[in-house]
Order: sequence, then C-alpha cells, then structure tokens
Amino acid sequence: MGAYDGATVLFDLDGVLVDSTESIRAGLTAWADERGLDVAEVLEHSHGRTDHGLVRLVAPHLDPAAEAKRIEAHEAAAGDGVRAVPAALGLLTELDARGRPWAVVTSGGDRIARARIGTAGLPFPRVLVTADDVTEGKPHPEPYLLGAGRMGAVPGACVVVEDSPAGARAGIAAGMPVLAVASTTDPADLAHATTVVEDLAAVARLLL
Repeated sequence: MGAYDGATVLFDLDGVLVDSTESIRAGLTAWADERGLDVAEVLEHSHGRTDHGLVRLVAPHLDPAAEAKRIEAHEAAAGDGVRAVPAALGLLTELDARGRPWAVVTSGGDRIARARIGTAGLPFPRVLVTADDVTEGKPHPEPYLLGAGRMGAVPGACVVVEDSPAGARAGIAAGMPVLAVASTTDPADLAHATTVVEDLAAVARLLL
C-alpha cells in the first residue's frame, strides 16, 4: 500500500504521462523562427507554462491569444513524435481497476492535449483541465484547484504528479502534496516538491 493510496490523483500530461518533447521542441522552434525570436530563450522558458504565459514572457509585443494558436498549430504539425511514458498505461489502468479517481491537468491547450492522449493510446480522463479552462496557468494554483473542484475533492485529499518546477509550484500553492518525476528536469530544480522520484514506476509505488 502506497503513501497516497487513497488520494485523488491529478496528473500533469507532458513529461509525466506522455513523452512529447520532440513535438514541443519542433513546434516552439518553428514558432520562434517564424517570429524572429531567440530559440534557446523560448525553449528555456517553455517548460510547464501555458503558451499564453510563454508569449507574455518572451514576446510581450505580440498578442498572446493569437500566438498561442500559432504555437499549437506548429506543435500539432509535429505531433508524430508523441508516445506514452513507460508505465503510464499500466498505472492508469490499475487506478481505474481500483476505482481510484484521477484527472489530467495540463498547460497545453485542449486540442493538443486530446490529440496527445489519443496518439499515446492512453485512457481518456474523466476530467481534463487545459490552458483553455483557466485564466492563470502554472505556477499559479488555479489549474490544480480547478481540477480538484471538478473531481469533487478538497485540495488536501489530492496528490499532484508533475515534472516541471512551475507545475510543482502550482501544486504546492494549491495546498496539495506533489510527487515530482525527474524525467525532464534536474532533481535539484524540483526540490520544492513534496517528494522527488526517478520515474513513473516509482510514482506508482507511492500511489497504489
């Protein structure tokens, strides 16, 4: 029995359940080149942020809503590289078999999130919170608070699974324990999370 065996699980998507690094990098690189931005700077600040938030940070002279649609289109065009993270399908299947509630809370838009879940061959969550549902993206707590609310759970009865520093901060700010997977980020940059683990298999041992 894991330490969080009774909690409602709120999963981030990219880097936690799906490996979309190739698609994201290709899409953001194409957008940065199109807009004459520094590719390295765009990629450095993209992790765990909504596209709106990224545009506001790296290109404040551009319209966030319009540019988010362009980024999404570029990433959709580069979607062939998306695949499930090892252990993701098994973990979600086991949670469903045990009647454990889980949701996905992602910084991506609804179109991209749905496409990636389908491409990866993962079960679709009962609740999906995307950038299209919130006013403030991660590291603001709004996405995880909305996820908990839609699941009918109080924040203290949830556990967040994240891979980005911004996402981990969002979960902590929402009053939830955070299991941080060091799959895309140096463990030292996730030290503010409740627990840092190596991979999703380690997360499963804490959840089940």
